Amino acid sequence: MPKNSKAVKRELDDDVTESARDLLSNEDACDDSFKKSSLIVNNLNGEGKDCDVEEGGSDGEEEERPAWNSKLQYILAQVGFSVGLGNVWRFPYLCQKNGGGAYLVPYLILLILIGIPLFFLELAVGQRIRRGSIGVWNYISPRLGGIGFASCVVCFFVALYYNVIISWSLFYLSQSFQQPLPWHECPLIKNKTSPYVVLECAKSSATTYYWYRKALDISDSISDSGGLNWKMTLCLLAAWSMVCLTMIKGIQSSGKVMYFSSLFPYVVLICFLVRALLLKGSIDGIRHMFTPKLEIMLEPKVWREAATQVFFALGLGFGGVIAFSSYNKRDNNCHFDAVLVSFINFFTSVLATLVVFAVLGFKANIMIGDCVQKNTLKIVALLANGTLENSLIPHHINLTQVNNVTAEDYHHMINIINEVGYHNLGLDNCSIEVELNKSVQGTGLAFIAFTEAMTHFPASPFWSVMFFLMLVNLGLGSMFGTMEGILTPLIDTFKVRKEFLTVGCCVLTFSIGLLFVQRSGNYFVTMFDDYSATLPLLIVVILENVAIAWFYGIDKFFEDLKDMLGFTPYRFYYYMWKYITPILLLVLLCSSLIQLTLTPPSYSAWIEKEAQEQKVNFPLWGIVVCISLVVMAIMPVPVVFCLRYFNVIDENTSGFSTVSYKKGHIIKESARPGEDDDASLIHGKSPSEAPSPMPGNSIYRKQIGGGPDADTAPNGRYGIGYLMTDMPDTPESDL
Repeated sequence: MPKNSKAVKRELDDDVTESARDLLSNEDACDDSFKKSSLIVNNLNGEGKDCDVEEGGSDGEEEERPAWNSKLQYILAQVGFSVGLGNVWRFPYLCQKNGGGAYLVPYLILLILIGIPLFFLELAVGQRIRRGSIGVWNYISPRLGGIGFASCVVCFFVALYYNVIISWSLFYLSQSFQQPLPWHECPLIKNKTSPYVVLECAKSSATTYYWYRKALDISDSISDSGGLNWKMTLCLLAAWSMVCLTMIKGIQSSGKVMYFSSLFPYVVLICFLVRALLLKGSIDGIRHMFTPKLEIMLEPKVWREAATQVFFALGLGFGGVIAFSSYNKRDNNCHFDAVLVSFINFFTSVLATLVVFAVLGFKANIMIGDCVQKNTLKIVALLANGTLENSLIPHHINLTQVNNVTAEDYHHMINIINEVGYHNLGLDNCSIEVELNKSVQGTGLAFIAFTEAMTHFPASPFWSVMFFLMLVNLGLGSMFGTMEGILTPLIDTFKVRKEFLTVGCCVLTFSIGLLFVQRSGNYFVTMFDDYSATLPLLIVVILENVAIAWFYGIDKFFEDLKDMLGFTPYRFYYYMWKYITPILLLVLLCSSLIQLTLTPPSYSAWIEKEAQEQKVNFPLWGIVVCISLVVMAIMPVPVVFCLRYFNVIDENTSGFSTVSYKKGHIIKESARPGEDDDASLIHGKSPSEAPSPMPGNSIYRKQIGGGPDADTAPNGRYGIGYLMTDMPDTPESDL
């Protein structure tokens, strides 16, 4: 075919036409899937350019869409997104709360039934269609295009408060370069006579006081904003600056950062585990953690919480998984990626749990030592005033040296006293089981319990720096995926400059994020965490599953996967996607709705005078905000559906579903009135005159030598995004 020819002709006896669906796939026109074919692509200057591809050859020209530098970089990006702060401070808490080692059984079962199938589904559609969440779901079904917008809204809400947590970690990181650590002991207030301990700190603890008063400077209620906390405002600015600079060049810049942000937390966790195992009491914590409580495992609540944790641990529904996979090669084995990343996530959670409970076991051992000393002093006082008889004290226990009384000797002494009948002596219960059962999660675990344990570590500033640097990296890895869930769909849909959109998005989110660095900001973090993501993401993922399995067609999707992967996935996924997973997700959604209905919206307020947390219901305006967060996140789904259904936005002309980027320009137009789609391609229309590449109107390739029965429907055999032909003996195409 002449190089600059603008006519497109076909010298075959059969009438074989190119699928208009190819235009939406963003795949290179010169791809080896089109064996021995030539395709004219008009560039921006209107000059024709064709790309000849030989059998088994590679792409004639690289497409504009960026790609990962290596498979390792991509895997690290997915691991960094899925492995986040929840693995460190949510999973250990759930494990300890819901049966210890027995909790791993329902978690693993639900990981296989819900996590891996849905993770595989998102990886597959992103890699096949090569678009962000908006483009993907507009392509699958324009009426369900609101799914992509809902994912973007949820990502936006999550990004607002998630980066605040990173700013908290940055603040603690900046304060960790001191010996001793500033939260090592309660501050003293000096007066004219003698110094005294701050009452709020004396009633709570040094680490609790530092978190609530020094770091957050928290107010007593969500209604009392208290003004901006300037220290946290600066830290939030630093956090958003880091995200912006990393994301501004897309995966070319963020992909390189992933090597550090994804791998460094594992180095820290392993170092912490080795160090903690050398500390006294660490084995007690691990033993307590993995002692199975089988009776708890049978409770429905355990399975619901395990399903929720699986769901959020993999980042399903955010759009980040789809965005990352859209930069993959088309023949990448995304099934292997789904299984690998899912189990890396699981083993990371188990590793973090080992570290947490080894450290908490060490901390509990210290607390028991302090408790034994206090109670021993009380016993000495009771012996002195005659309340207790000296004969009750075993001879090998020397009460004159209180510091030398071990926990074993103390419990032996208490057992003898209790057997005689002495009770209500005002002694505290010095039990390591009781201490370890004081379950904490989230910020309470990271910024209170863990920081307190590290004050007893040798070289505590070093371990504090390592710990909070790990939290920063874990948070940034998840933030990169969350931001990709916002930026990639918008860039693909509206074709805006990545740099401008990234900077604008970061400035906007920082400005709104000032809400979370007020003195009452922690309460808003709780509100957004509880209501902006849980229900909306569940609904989004249910709709994703239903869109593929029932609207697009599970059989068609399996054919697409076979063309893309080179093998047919296990039949297990067929039944999971079509029946089991949607049912389980609906059950999880219903149980979450019931729980939210029965539990009035509330938050834990820190009461300064009492120096303790207190459960407080949200005011009326707070309840309205909670409901509004859920409604705003889900609203795009019914809005887009209604606009499509009533043809307010024509499905055949909407820019959201017909934009395709080829060779650095946009192909976007519908067929002219009166012209058939087939004719517009056959007669060599320029891209500006080409028909809109809509799934419903796509023309398709007819197999050589076949009759009507040999036709392959565009939504069937060749599936999503581009045409995979398996006709090695097809003559060279002039199209």
